[in-house]
Amino acid sequence: MGFDPRQWSPSSSTRDDRNRQNHAERVTSNVEALLRENDALRREVQRLHQQLDRLHRQQWQRPQRDADRDWNRQQPSTLVNSAQVQRWGDSLAMQPGWSVLRQHGLEQLIDQLNRSSFHYQLSLSQRLDRVVSGLGTDLFAAVGGKSTKKTAAVLAAFALYGVRASEWLDEDPRRVVAELRQRHQQGQDHRQTGSSGRRTRSDQRATDREPTGQGQRGSDAARSSALSILGLQANASQDEIKQAFRKLVKQHHPDLGGSADAFRRVKDAYQLLMD
Repeated sequence: MGFDPRQWSPSSSTRDDRNRQNHAERVTSNVEALLRENDALRREVQRLHQQLDRLHRQQWQRPQRDADRDWNRQQPSTLVNSAQVQRWGDSLAMQPGWSVLRQHGLEQLIDQLNRSSFHYQLSLSQRLDRVVSGLGTDLFAAVGGKSTKKTAAVLAAFALYGVRASEWLDEDPRRVVAELRQRHQQGQDHRQTGSSGRRTRSDQRATDREPTGQGQRGSDAARSSALSILGLQANASQDEIKQAFRKLVKQHHPDLGGSADAFRRVKDAYQLLMD
């Protein structure tokens, strides 16, 4: 249909303009409200994202802080301190047989035990650090530069018992002194024998010699006992003896948490069988 000029009037034109204006205002108002609502939602979403990121950071940081705090609480600042060394030395000095020990003899015993250890090329400090990181370093720092009979005895205990020395020093210092006395005496006997010269079977005095049958029986009994210590049969070969010795050394070595007595028995049995 076309435009009919007969139906046009100024009032109808004004009314149409007013209606269009009102409609445009309503549309504009709705759009502005939507934009404001959209901005508010955008700000809320941004705030929630920031809060979520903050919670994630706290969640990851808290376990790390807790783990660090627990580790610091469990780990002492040093493995051995000067107060412990002083207490151990005083405790050893109160035990029977302490007066028999000599500082020089204890220092020689440390050197002897260290040379006969599993890692003979290392110093005592290096040996202990190899087993427990920082133990040897802390021990020698606690002992200090001035050596005394008490500090020498503490070091000798660590040379003898390895990482378990602190347990023996705390729980049974009497046995520690007795063991150090025994090792000290063995070292003296060994040095005296070495200085006088080792006698062979052919140059023994007549009074030292045993009847042939008795000596043979004693030798057989010692060999049988040595084989038993190594867990071997009577017809074991030298290779089997060596393999058994290596296995038992690792099992009983004091540096690796084993018994010093058992380690010494294994070593003596091996030396008897290999002579």
